[in-house]
Amino acid sequence: MAATPRGTSPVPPDARPRLTVLSGPSGVGKSTVVAHMRKEHPEVWLSVSATTRKPRPGEQHGVHYFFVGDEEMDKLIANGELLEWAEFAGNRYGTPRTAVLERLEAGEPVLLEIDLQGARQVRESMPEARLVFLAPPSWEELVRRLTGRGTEPPEVIERRLAAARVELAAEPEFDQTLVNTSVEDVARELLALTNVV
Repeated sequence: MAATPRGTSPVPPDARPRLTVLSGPSGVGKSTVVAHMRKEHPEVWLSVSATTRKPRPGEQHGVHYFFVGDEEMDKLIANGELLEWAEFAGNRYGTPRTAVLERLEAGEPVLLEIDLQGARQVRESMPEARLVFLAPPSWEELVRRLTGRGTEPPEVIERRLAAARVELAAEPEFDQTLVNTSVEDVARELLALTNVV
């Protein structure tokens, strides 16, 4: 971001980057869109979550996640140090509050890619955040993406589809909806919403 030349007024508050939250049903392509956008625009800061999950091969502490134990996670939650947190598949995930606030104070655009539960918590604690819902082109396409891997048993797929129905029903709670018909187009629209352009 270019510095403001002397003698000119600072960036007006409504043009400053603000917290953008991207959410949507499982399988809609959130991670793919975010990865594409950050490849083109690394200046958009993506928050790194804390998790009680064990690292997978190749994952680095502080890069992919902050890997913490249950006791440490309990403390983070009790001390209000997480902007949001949720439990998923037996592990807890949360967004460290201080890092997000520091980046926003510095005028950097901040992006969170989190689930519906987390997005609702952010809305409570930071009502000025912009909540963006990533929707599939159609229900049939989402079903195709969720069942296409062919690696999960039918009951797991059914659970994912039931969760996706609930997540799609929450779309009206969001400020904006982007339909994922093209990763490049959605990444461009998301970038515009973070006030980087």
